Amino acid sequence: MERLSRGQRLTDLAVAALLALVGVLEIWVPFESLMGDGSRVVSTIGVLWYAAHLSQRRSRPWVALAGLLVWPLLGLVVGADDMHLLFFGQLIPTLVLAYTIARHATGRYRWIGTLGVVAFVTFADLFVPLLREPSELIYHWGNLTLVYLVGHGLRVSADRAAREAVRAHDAESRVREAELAAIADERARIARELHDIVAHSMGMIVVQAGAAEQVVEDDPAFARRALSTIRTTGSSALSEMRRLVGVLRDPAPGADFAPQPGLSALPDLVETARAGGLDVRLQVEGDREELPAGVDLAAYRIVQEALTNVRRHSAASCADVHLAVGPSAVRIEVTDGGPARPVAGPPGHGLVGMRERAALYGGRLEAAPQGTGFTVRAELPLERV
Repeated sequence: MERLSRGQRLTDLAVAALLALVGVLEIWVPFESLMGDGSRVVSTIGVLWYAAHLSQRRSRPWVALAGLLVWPLLGLVVGADDMHLLFFGQLIPTLVLAYTIARHATGRYRWIGTLGVVAFVTFADLFVPLLREPSELIYHWGNLTLVYLVGHGLRVSADRAAREAVRAHDAESRVREAELAAIADERARIARELHDIVAHSMGMIVVQAGAAEQVVEDDPAFARRALSTIRTTGSSALSEMRRLVGVLRDPAPGADFAPQPGLSALPDLVETARAGGLDVRLQVEGDREELPAGVDLAAYRIVQEALTNVRRHSAASCADVHLAVGPSAVRIEVTDGGPARPVAGPPGHGLVGMRERAALYGGRLEAAPQGTGFTVRAELPLERV
């Protein structure tokens, strides 16, 4: 049994009521479609019986199918020759039932219902003389076949649409899972890098504190400079530690413990890209020497990933890298001339990683087509210590 909404049940009741009304009017007006001689009262009972059963055609389909029995039973009571033949009271409801079976029936009811309708129409052809005319046979069998095929076609289309919707949902779920996995991997990588920065800062503090302790009486000026360095380094390390506790650290086996790169390594990065066939034009504005270590690393990684995306996804032969270090933020822009080219295999997660790095420092990243090419813009706010 199909579970119906209230609106669907009301629709079925309205259709059944309309069929009953038109069928009764066909008998008592009467319409020109009324054929044969018979009792109007008996025919009215048959029409109302059939319509009442059809009101359950989707919620209780076996009840609707049982409504077909009314006409053979009445034929046995009053005789087939004395029954009215109704277009609106008999044929139209039968076509509605056939459409419903083809469109909505499931399981064994679909085949039993189809056979029931066919048997009913065949019974009428065999025992009602007016229906044996060739024109009548062609008319009602043609209509029955057409209505059934329409219902079946709509059913196939709906099933195909449902399968496509499920497939699209599964694909979207897989993409989302891959994106979440990429975010987790990128956060773990960022955590490892921040851990190295903090560890380096702590090591520097220990060294400076030891040196200051040794010369605090003999060289107070050196001790003061050491303490100033400790304060600056400790403040920077504390800021990085706040970010680190918000990122899941999951060190991978064989992690790289080499010193983390910064913007000072951009020339080497540009030379590597040029060696790979991409002509990179680098423009740097502002003083990058006093940047916090975490921001320095994040800016480098964003430029690195943006250039990697140019090599992977663009047919451009050159790219422009513009880096501006201001008093309140570091601004990065990487532009290529395109055009884009298709890449085999699953999509990468470079943009996800860049956005994660920018968000970690309260910044933002925009990546969008520009002309025939593509542009990545990032802004990393500075917290001067």
